[in-house]
Amino acid sequence: MTRQNEYHCDVLIIGSGAAGLSLALQLADHAKVLVLSKGPLREGSTLYAQGGIAAVFDENDSIASHVNDTLIAGAGLCDEAAVQFTAEHAKEAMQWLIEQGVPFDQYHDTDGSLKYHLTREGGHSHRRILHAADATGQAVQITLVDQVKQHPNIQLLENYNAIDLINGSKLGLDAKRCYGAYVWNKTRAKVETIKAHFVALATGGASKVYLYTSNPDVASGDGIAMAWRAGCRVANMEFNQFHPTSLYHPDAPNFLISEAMRGEGAYLCRPDGSRFMPEFDERAELAPRDIVARAIDYEMKRLGANCLYLDISHQPKDFIIEHFPTIYAKCLSVGIDISRQPIPVVPAAHYTCGGVLTNLNGQTDLHNLYAIGEVAYTGLHGANRMASNSLLECVVFAQAAAKHILSQLAADARYADIAPWDESRVSDSDEEIVITHNWHELRLFMWDYVGIVRTNKRLERALHRVELLQSEIHDYYSHFRLSHNLLELRNLAQVAELIIRCAMARKESRGLHYNLDYPNLLSSSKPTVLTPEPGPLNLAIPP
Repeated sequence: MTRQNEYHCDVLIIGSGAAGLSLALQLADHAKVLVLSKGPLREGSTLYAQGGIAAVFDENDSIASHVNDTLIAGAGLCDEAAVQFTAEHAKEAMQWLIEQGVPFDQYHDTDGSLKYHLTREGGHSHRRILHAADATGQAVQITLVDQVKQHPNIQLLENYNAIDLINGSKLGLDAKRCYGAYVWNKTRAKVETIKAHFVALATGGASKVYLYTSNPDVASGDGIAMAWRAGCRVANMEFNQFHPTSLYHPDAPNFLISEAMRGEGAYLCRPDGSRFMPEFDERAELAPRDIVARAIDYEMKRLGANCLYLDISHQPKDFIIEHFPTIYAKCLSVGIDISRQPIPVVPAAHYTCGGVLTNLNGQTDLHNLYAIGEVAYTGLHGANRMASNSLLECVVFAQAAAKHILSQLAADARYADIAPWDESRVSDSDEEIVITHNWHELRLFMWDYVGIVRTNKRLERALHRVELLQSEIHDYYSHFRLSHNLLELRNLAQVAELIIRCAMARKESRGLHYNLDYPNLLSSSKPTVLTPEPGPLNLAIPP
């Protein structure tokens, strides 16, 4: 901090998951980097990712096959250049993670050589998933955190909320350039300013907008909302992936049952023990997630069931414990022995396939602003993300963004003159309960009206309600001092609106978006792109 409430850095990275930390480490030998973490450094979606990371390591596999599988899973909306770019750089990205010390599972081949154990997940035609047992994200996160803590050029700020990006609209400078960010120091309850030559959003997705989600509490769409307010386009927000198998148990909410379990032979069953996936898709349990989630949703509604079941008890107990130690232990802690009985499961909001529009360098519509990982729309996922391409995207595009930033970094660049945050016109709130009520209302109507299956009427109702909430939130934001919950609610409401508007614009059912009023595919389909209109609500300035 150079003066009270102000920081300077070459690159500000907002987010501390796989994307943000990978970018920091790629930059830090040549730039002064500041990483902003909303909570503790390890907290975030990366920590909870179970399955693994896709890359071609098997001689019987190919990049072309990885590309083709991704295109099929993306239901015709993937950007082929982005898919090709990601698959081509996948092995390089994994080798970089290995060099950082990520302990991917290995085994001795028949000739005695040590090889990486590759598993298979839904949508993949080959075994190409590198993993660390069933806690790959945890292994990646812990490894990268250890590395960034040791680097002298990386400054870490934990328990900070980003409020808004600072563009040049009120600085007398380029309105389409990013100069830093206003941030909320939760410990001091103060707004601080970070001046940066480059800013990278690595804030993850927005699944907390739904009542039931596998994501941690930090996944409130902050980066998407901030980028939109600052003038960036967003795309494909209607495609929110619902993970088919979240554990259904009151003592273990938000706990995922990895898709890798189905890859290793687990069956989805009705309460009577009968399988149903072969009736919905010839790939059965290995069908893409959107198909599996809709099948479960359909069967639950048809039967009036609170949950369905995932059964791997036909596999040897030692095999189950070796491959899924985390899931085995978690289920056992709530009284479910998965080696002897099926696991109760329900779908849960899991991954945001859309996001801030970027190119293959991670650049957004604002000069010097980048977006990488789940916050971004690169075109890789199309209408449905294929399993184990998400962590891959984080690392591949972190490397691409790092190369581009370093090529643009000027040693003599000057920081913009940014006014401190002005709180002279606001007061302390005595109505915090309003935030709590609006929070619950938002997440409930998003689940009911903009969930796995949608209709025009549901979407219209959702839009009407979110617009009313946004009006209340803006009034509250303009008159009272900031709080963590207010910032998250403001961002969630903005993201909810973007999801609804994208869903209303798509007059078909494709991938993760299923509308009963438009059940068929259009013969020609394109990504849904929203462009913000300039106005007071889109300016990155204090109220």
